[in-house]
Amino acid sequence: MLARLTYRLLKECDTRLLAKLAWNCGWKGMRAIGAFNRRLKQGRPFPAFVFLSVTSACNLRCQGCWVSVDRPARALDSATLEQTIVECQQMGASFFGILGGEPLLHAGLFEVIGRHPDCYFQVFTNGTLLTEDHAREMRRLGNVTPLISIEGRERVSDERRGGREVYRRAMEGLEHCRRQGLFIGVATSVCRSNFADLASQDFVNDLVRRGAHYLWYYIYRPVGATPAPELALETAEILQLRRFMVDTRCHAPLILVDAYWDHAGRALCPAATGISHHIGPGGDIEPCPVIQFAKENIGDGRGLVEKISHSEYLARFREFSARTTRGCVIMDHPAELRQFLEREGAADTTGRNTGLAELAALRPRPSHHVPGQEIPERSWVYRFAKKHWFFGFGAYG
Repeated sequence: MLARLTYRLLKECDTRLLAKLAWNCGWKGMRAIGAFNRRLKQGRPFPAFVFLSVTSACNLRCQGCWVSVDRPARALDSATLEQTIVECQQMGASFFGILGGEPLLHAGLFEVIGRHPDCYFQVFTNGTLLTEDHAREMRRLGNVTPLISIEGRERVSDERRGGREVYRRAMEGLEHCRRQGLFIGVATSVCRSNFADLASQDFVNDLVRRGAHYLWYYIYRPVGATPAPELALETAEILQLRRFMVDTRCHAPLILVDAYWDHAGRALCPAATGISHHIGPGGDIEPCPVIQFAKENIGDGRGLVEKISHSEYLARFREFSARTTRGCVIMDHPAELRQFLEREGAADTTGRNTGLAELAALRPRPSHHVPGQEIPERSWVYRFAKKHWFFGFGAYG
């Protein structure tokens, strides 16, 4: 697997882009995690990776989306985005996930990325607006990887994304990136309607042929104004997905990513560990993109490092989440989460002012925390990487 992946990267990716990936993402990412771990021991947490939703504007209307796409769009202006990146860099964080809405609708995004050649940016895009010009600009910048969302084959993609010819247009975006020699990712939120198509060897092989170098599997979470809870996976399906990933990692010539399990197959939540937090399009500092409640905002006059490191709300959320479940708290315990947020007096940052009502309407759904049925990593590469660079950081005792 490792030899075939290395061969693919050297053959298919621009050499300058691979150097940027190795240095800005690989080496600096490891250093950022080390610095994060040291800060935890000193009692001044600041995430190693920061996720930024740069705009709430989007051209699609997805099931289970937490973004208020039908409300007036909110966005981080370029100056605010720039300052946020600079302050994160001061704490050793150089990797940024760029989310939306659809981040390609942010007019100044690539200009900001271009002013930070010493950072690495992962752009989460639905791919339908990803043109040849976008791909060419990403190659010129060198420090950005597109992560293209694929939610099923033709029919299911249109159902899941609320658009037309979504699958074809996303694959065209992927092809533009392949022709430019980019380091390309595909993300998919696995649910009941797309499970058979996406948790399959045929899907993985097809992506390899199309030039994808990493594949990020998420578990569908029924949240937002149109949650579609009937799409949520059952426990047996979650275990089947986990087993599929563990087995496929041993032979597939691409990187399979998840943010749910450690090397021993134990569940974890990145927000509960504190390794990552989220800044929404209104500047609100949130535990993660799905939990849209905050008590701090990047525009309230204090420095970002102080706001996050000294946030009693984020600290109490990490403690509450880790104590309540090793899985996703919004899936496992929505009622307890609602009570916690009410006690905290956290502001609803959904843009809909319906966040608490949406939580009240949720009932518990299976998450990736299945005690007694842990499936450890079989691949020594993934086992080593997860054990040393992405584990619980003491969050669970």
